[in-house]
Amino acid sequence: MEYAEGDDLTVRPDRTAVADGADPVAKRTSKRSYPRDFVCFSHLRWHFVHQRPQHLMTRFARESRLFFVEEPVPTDAAEPHLDVHGTDAGVTLLVPRIPAGVDAEAAQRTLLDRHFADAGVTRPILWYYTPMSLAFSDHLEASAVVYDCMDELSAFKGAPPQLVERERALMERADLVFTGGYSLYEAKRDRHPSVHAFPSSVDVPHFAAARGAVAEPEDQAALPRPRMGFFGVIDERFDIDLLAGIARMRPDWQLVMVGPVVKIDPATLPQAPNIHYLGGRSYADLPRYLSGWDVALMPFALNESTRFISPTKTPEFLAAGRPVVSTPIRDVMRTYGDAGLVQIARTPDEFVAAIERALSPEGRSERWLAEVDRALADMSWDQTWARMKGLIECVI
Repeated sequence: MEYAEGDDLTVRPDRTAVADGADPVAKRTSKRSYPRDFVCFSHLRWHFVHQRPQHLMTRFARESRLFFVEEPVPTDAAEPHLDVHGTDAGVTLLVPRIPAGVDAEAAQRTLLDRHFADAGVTRPILWYYTPMSLAFSDHLEASAVVYDCMDELSAFKGAPPQLVERERALMERADLVFTGGYSLYEAKRDRHPSVHAFPSSVDVPHFAAARGAVAEPEDQAALPRPRMGFFGVIDERFDIDLLAGIARMRPDWQLVMVGPVVKIDPATLPQAPNIHYLGGRSYADLPRYLSGWDVALMPFALNESTRFISPTKTPEFLAAGRPVVSTPIRDVMRTYGDAGLVQIARTPDEFVAAIERALSPEGRSERWLAEVDRALADMSWDQTWARMKGLIECVI
């Protein structure tokens, strides 16, 4: 999600507004209970989809000043500048604005150096989600350098050609490498002496609300049952042919797709009376949508972009008490499929059969729910954050 030039970024409900002349960013500059400041470099924008970076950085920001550096956006201004915004999470967003024709990497280096000097940031903990940021931050002195590799970005559509080499350089500099799943861990563990697997975690209480009586959103409440749902980014990882096949085979089933369409042409998405694209929705509203689904779907394509993924939505769907049917994503199979918590299917025929089993009384039995709760018991974001924090403290 890109900001438009001139947007008032302080008026959103999830932003900290300036009141009575007080600067919310300045207020946080005295926060020093943690050994060092944090600087996080991310390819994902803070206000796009609430996922791993937001969960973890929100927790680190409780104890530190945390600067979240987003990728640059264009500006019509004559000179590069840095937009600085506070958030209710205690995170300070830094958004570089770069005019056309300006060396973006050199401009970002200058803008960040100036901002960190003014803010009194020295030897921060540097946290990377994208190796591409190393080009303008490799000179910064750090008390610890962390590479949180949540995806194999080089396999994604539109990946920069320099990404592989930049990742190699980042692995050489990093003190710690975290991976977003076990498949990624296996791919990276021989490339660094301190690689640690931290698969997707889950805020169980947030999503468990879907098991109770909650009001469904208006754009879903009127749809007939049964309903199968998905939420997440709809991009090249999404198997549109599989979705079309399910809709065609069972026109009486309603397929609810919640999430933004990114990097693919929306016109290529299958259209049918029983497929409903609702667009992006807030993290706070996701349990309300889940409460009205009979089965949760994970129709991921099987390609290079999904080879190493460990979808965060798997434990979120399960925490909501919804049966899940997924394509054979490796990390899903080994963590949930082999344990019987998620049904695995590949073709439209297999998906329809698996969904029918999930709709049966056995598909959501008390025994199954108890097994789900046991599996999720040690998967909270608080526990993941605490383990990561312990490793960083050892480095410092």
